[in-house]
Amino acid sequence: MREGSAAPTYVGLDIGTAMVRCVVGVRDTADPTLVSVIGHGSALNQGMRKGVVMHVDDTAEAIVQAVTEAERISGVQIHQATVNVNGSHVAGLNSRGVVAISSSDREITVDDRERVEEAATIVKLPPNREIVQVFAKNYRLDGQDNLKDPVGMHGVRLEVDCHIVTASSPNVRNLDLSLEKSQVRPQHHTVGALAAAEAVLDRTQKEAGTCVLDIGSGTTNLSIIEDGEIQHVAVIPMGGVHITNDLAIGLKTDLEVAEAVKIKYARLGDEIDKPVRVTIENQQYHTFSSGMVNMIVEARVEELFEFVEKELQRAHRSRKLPGGVVIVGGSAALPGLADFAREKLQLPARIGKVRGLAGLVDAVEGPAFATAAGLMLLDILLTPYMNEQAVTRDLMNGGSISEALGKLIGKFKR
Repeated sequence: MREGSAAPTYVGLDIGTAMVRCVVGVRDTADPTLVSVIGHGSALNQGMRKGVVMHVDDTAEAIVQAVTEAERISGVQIHQATVNVNGSHVAGLNSRGVVAISSSDREITVDDRERVEEAATIVKLPPNREIVQVFAKNYRLDGQDNLKDPVGMHGVRLEVDCHIVTASSPNVRNLDLSLEKSQVRPQHHTVGALAAAEAVLDRTQKEAGTCVLDIGSGTTNLSIIEDGEIQHVAVIPMGGVHITNDLAIGLKTDLEVAEAVKIKYARLGDEIDKPVRVTIENQQYHTFSSGMVNMIVEARVEELFEFVEKELQRAHRSRKLPGGVVIVGGSAALPGLADFAREKLQLPARIGKVRGLAGLVDAVEGPAFATAAGLMLLDILLTPYMNEQAVTRDLMNGGSISEALGKLIGKFKR
């Protein structure tokens, strides 16, 4: 329970390359399946590059500003939060765990399930890497495949297939150092695309198979969810800032002007070539060809989707996801992005919108706040006094937040 509030509150802190966003929520006392947003905050972040902390003090300052704004709006003090781990150092790998059950007439218990999941984490990692989360995809009992939960069944050999998310230990330490300087304790770490999936996907999409793309400033987080389970996680070191840089080079102009051109005039798939005029704060006028602007932007976005396609192929899901692609993040506002993704990936595509929340939803329902809102939802399961199974059961019965929250949260290692 956070200090300064009679009711337990939950905090998601999205520490991105360009922005830090914070969302504060509280569960409705009358309806425990309903979460209301009571506070939010955002601040520019100049301390990170491609999702990795480069300047601890600058990152800490951005965290302080975002958290302070959220505290002012919500009226509660924030001392801890669930945060995301970002950067191309984040990677996923598949692993299998196997344990023996003492006798064939004994039921599989929760302890047995935890033992087999722990066995799956016994993998050889470099000394500078650590496990962030472990997601159990399916279990196998005496040859019977695709079991979602073996507890209560009988058998002698229990196996599990897991997807393990790892990260660079030094980068995680630097992130924690920034949080320490800002006096915010990391409740737990997770990956951004998982949090975004929690905020924008419904049960049908999670079961059918959906790819969530969180396109930020310096990185693109990708997660594939199928049968209600995490199947693949990856971080691509490319985002909106690369589009801005390309425009600055291609148009031979300043970064400030290039950013304004991207925001106001970039239109993916627009073949009309006309002059566009940009005015910046110092009242200087710049005129460019819209055809040139769109050609530069499309080239970079096409390259990004080529990397996305490679990840889909690596996960054996290329053109095989009925739920399609759901795009969130600050760069999701690029006009025509969903249609462009549909054409390049040959999958259904749409811009994600935060769902299942009440309260101050107008401020956080856009794709830019999807990760922060999802982190807040995941924070529900991490409050010490609450039982994970009880919370999951409540959510599954109510369904207004997520029917599969307990499965998607995975096992937090930190």
